[in-house]
Amino acid sequence: MTHTPAMSRLFEPARLGTLRLPNRLVMAPLTRNRAGADGVPQPLMATYYAQRASAGLIIAEAATPNAVGQTYPHIPAIHHERHIAGWRHVTEAVRAAGGRMFLQLQHGGRVGHPDNSGLMPVAPSPVPLPETIHTPHGRQDAVVPREMTHDDIRSTVADFAAAARNALEAGFAGVEVHAANGHLLHQFMSQGTNRRTDGYGGSVAGRIRFAVEVTRAVAEAIGPDRVGLRISPGNTVNGIVEGDTGDLYPALVEAVADTGLAYLHLVSADPDQPLFHDLRTSWPGTLIANPALGRGAPLPADGGMRAGERLLTAGADLIALGRAFLANPDLVERLRIGAPLNPVRDAHMMYVGGETGYTDYPVLAGVRHRAGTPGAGPAPASGAR
Repeated sequence: MTHTPAMSRLFEPARLGTLRLPNRLVMAPLTRNRAGADGVPQPLMATYYAQRASAGLIIAEAATPNAVGQTYPHIPAIHHERHIAGWRHVTEAVRAAGGRMFLQLQHGGRVGHPDNSGLMPVAPSPVPLPETIHTPHGRQDAVVPREMTHDDIRSTVADFAAAARNALEAGFAGVEVHAANGHLLHQFMSQGTNRRTDGYGGSVAGRIRFAVEVTRAVAEAIGPDRVGLRISPGNTVNGIVEGDTGDLYPALVEAVADTGLAYLHLVSADPDQPLFHDLRTSWPGTLIANPALGRGAPLPADGGMRAGERLLTAGADLIALGRAFLANPDLVERLRIGAPLNPVRDAHMMYVGGETGYTDYPVLAGVRHRAGTPGAGPAPASGAR
């Protein structure tokens, strides 16, 4: 039988906890630096996310659970009433457009700067980021972070739990704990950034302890069926050197497998790698897989659709796409009918602010009518471009 896009399993409905998803396509969290200087989500962000509400699930970009966790300028936060109010406008817009939304919780750890947060970054050990970092005054050398004390660790775990409660108050269906991409939880897990000799360092069990404590605290705060966990095995972004990837992640997954989490989110998943199958076998719940499309490589013409289908065949339940959703508000419809995709305008991805390369990507003519979400997207274009 000839394959056609509409026959793909990506368009089958699915369940995620208590949520009914109309398709298996997830919009991955993508930092876009469009919040206010104080971390408050802006009205433009409500437009951006509502445009993409046809995704089975939207995982909103990383929001910081406390002030010291801020990474770059204009990153959204979720630790103050004004942040809750700003995010509530976003979730209301997405819900009105028929969508469902989780919020990613991210502490930057050493990926931060006093010019961004007003505070000295903290980390498992005083090991600086081996690269420059974006600030309001341009790129600057990273600073040596302050090693977290046990009191710091306990208060940060509590901040993640409080942020999760704030997210539900803001109207999110749940949260994703970010333990990937070189940020704080990942820094604790990795040998290159964790030089501790106490119970939070050394062995695999010690290095995963902080991530496990955060995940369990968040699950206890809002219910495990509202919580996901994101991991990126082998990812070297932000200067990370794990050292023992093959031991680290099976241990982490085993340590949280009994919590009843809504999902495990695997970044750059490759069905040809044994670790993917090991984690799929050991994880009892929903697996969201983000296809490995090549870091820095051009986006495939199909946006990662075929790679996503391979992952579904290999055992994934949902497929998270990032850049494809960024450039195509109507991605689900385009993939469904085999329409060409908009190219990503990389120059407008981060740090520039404004509508350009954010809310001005065109949709196919008539797509809003077909999607049944009036007002969810920009003005229809005459065709794809």
